[in-house]
Amino acid sequence: MNALLDVILPVFLIIGAGYFAAWRKIVDEAAVDGIMRFAQNFAVPILLFRSVSTLDLAQSFDPGLLISFYTGAFTAGALGYLGARFLFNRTPVEAIAIAFVASFSNTLLLGLPITERAYGPEALTGNYGIISIHSPILYGVGITLIELARSQGQGLSKTALVRRVLKSIFVQPLVLALLLAFSVNLLHLPVPTVVSAAVDMMAKTAIPAALFGLGGILLRYRPEGDMKTIAFVSLLTLIVHPAITFGLTQAFDLSVEQTRSAVITAAMAPGVNAFLFANMYGVAKRVAASTVLLATAGTIITAWGWLHILP
Repeated sequence: MNALLDVILPVFLIIGAGYFAAWRKIVDEAAVDGIMRFAQNFAVPILLFRSVSTLDLAQSFDPGLLISFYTGAFTAGALGYLGARFLFNRTPVEAIAIAFVASFSNTLLLGLPITERAYGPEALTGNYGIISIHSPILYGVGITLIELARSQGQGLSKTALVRRVLKSIFVQPLVLALLLAFSVNLLHLPVPTVVSAAVDMMAKTAIPAALFGLGGILLRYRPEGDMKTIAFVSLLTLIVHPAITFGLTQAFDLSVEQTRSAVITAAMAPGVNAFLFANMYGVAKRVAASTVLLATAGTIITAWGWLHILP
């Protein structure tokens, strides 16, 4: 019970505050969108830049850690695709969007604060290692697959397809922030004190602003039909992904800290980016939106369970 009260509920209280503020019209939709744009395009990328630019990359990029997490992610995604195609009769493009939802854990807005509250800031090294390649890998695979599916019969050249995929990936603020962070880290570039101070100030706003904005956004994602598909995808993201990740962390004999980071990150509901991906292509939007909402609520219980299972 202490884990629920001390670790998980404070995070969801901030989400709930955003939901309440939007519901009672204390902030309107334009304000919520502004908060989320600030968080996603500025504060969160700067938080990632600060963290990744100073990471011990050798420790953070442990192969066992990354294989454990991403094997779970891609397995959940593959099962999401197969289920969407053959259980729920979705088109290939819709099924890819649903698979993206199943594989895309909310590593930032839920995984980071829950891990930090449970185990302290020093426990986040593994989280940042996972997060630093999360968007580039999953967006890269998702965009490539969906563009391949959409280009069938269009006669699109390989060069044009590659250009379209790369453009879609490298306009993402998170990806740009990570590229800059890796450059600073690997090249040992100095960051002026005045810039570092500004980065620290902005980074402190990232998680609270993003959680509050997430609450406001979730008000719009009301479940409307497709409940079997939504339940299926929620099961994959909340149970299957972390279960596979946990099993592999044991097989690789990862440290307690690495196991915690990998499993807690894997156990998070899909993030708003999962809906944005579906919205970008105009497919499976209701499934994506409702899964984000219901799985985020379900994370209160499943995260509590994983915190009790983990050492």
